[in-house]
Amino acid sequence: MKATVLHAPGDVRYEEVPEPEILKSTDAIIRLSASCICGSDLWPWRGIDKPAGPMRMGHEYCGVVVEVGADVKTIRPGQFVVGSFALSDNTCPHCRHGFQSSCVQREFMSGAQAPLARVPLADGSLVATETMPDDDLIPSLLAVSDVLGTGWYAADAARVRPGSTVAVVGDGAVGLMGVLAAKQMGAGRIIAMSRHKQRQDLALEYGATDIVTERGDAGVAAIKAMTRDVGADAVLECVGTKESMFQAINAARPGGSVGFVGVPHGVELGGEFLFFSQKNLLGGPAPVRRFLPDLMDLVLTRQINPGKVFDQELPIADVAHGYRAMDERRAIKTLLRI
Repeated sequence: MKATVLHAPGDVRYEEVPEPEILKSTDAIIRLSASCICGSDLWPWRGIDKPAGPMRMGHEYCGVVVEVGADVKTIRPGQFVVGSFALSDNTCPHCRHGFQSSCVQREFMSGAQAPLARVPLADGSLVATETMPDDDLIPSLLAVSDVLGTGWYAADAARVRPGSTVAVVGDGAVGLMGVLAAKQMGAGRIIAMSRHKQRQDLALEYGATDIVTERGDAGVAAIKAMTRDVGADAVLECVGTKESMFQAINAARPGGSVGFVGVPHGVELGGEFLFFSQKNLLGGPAPVRRFLPDLMDLVLTRQINPGKVFDQELPIADVAHGYRAMDERRAIKTLLRI
């Protein structure tokens, strides 16, 4: 079969690779219904994260099970499934505490920008639907696998509560899903920080009440001005840069909370700064598996439509065009049809 392979920064190809096989008795093989490009895929594509040789790309996935290992008990061929990008057994102490992305057997999904993919730890990582979903729901179910689950975790980690004031740093796909999550959690005011009209419009559609175009210290000052110099109750950091992290922490009120889910690059926080900030910080790789059943139900009952975040759709053979479009901010998130 063909699959997406990153050979070097800026050099991604859709080329022949061996079909995936069951390697462990806890594996499953799925036929993907669609795939997509994640913002975090751009880090190695840009050369910021250095790939060690050819690298199979893709960690967001949903599709139909075609084969399972001998020890897989809860998933069977023919079922439609959605899984987390962080693979887990869902039984270890960390999983039972709701942090499946720190599972003692944790692996990270790879090779999902392809027609077929191997899913390790299938029983713990995959959730099946009762029936085959309608085709128009596939983009939203695919979003649950990472981008929606990550935005949801950002809001959960930031302790968004009904009536609270929330600021979202980052207008990429995860930030927009953070806006959606904050709305679903009952936030009273949702401030989306964005300079791009298309992303602003989608943020407003997902529930943002205000738009702030400034960044850095100016962005913090704008939020302080909007909140009578108090700051936001909850801030979602969805970028991962030094500027975005300081912007998020400084925009939160004393005693407020920051949920940070942007993969950090160049972020260093001093002890004295944290000591006097008096803010709650929680983040890291999202335990999407904790949220999968509820988020899938919201999609299947058409209460939310996270699939709108895919503003570009390409045949998977044109995957390189999708990477360039996202890198140049011509697309928020690219859906790949197989």
